[in-house]
Amino acid sequence: MPAETLTLKVVQIGNSRGVRLPKGLLARHRIGETVSARSTEGGILLAPSKDKRLDWTDTFKAMAAAKHDDFSDMDATVADGLEVER
Repeated sequence: MPAETLTLKVVQIGNSRGVRLPKGLLARHRIGETVSARSTEGGILLAPSKDKRLDWTDTFKAMAAAKHDDFSDMDATVADGLEVER
């Protein structure tokens, strides 16, 4: 996708100043309710805010680190009535 340049007007927003980003631009970059802004040598970099939920890889790493080796509470499930009759 070729880079496009937009010229946006800086407007008064309350006691601050800001720019309004076009809806299509926000949708294309999956920007929802919040945006992450970082100051760089070349200017200001805006990016979608990272979802604070863990992705699957991080979830599995967290589970492995927690080391839930104690299965003593599983004894209660033995008598839950789901045993297979043989």
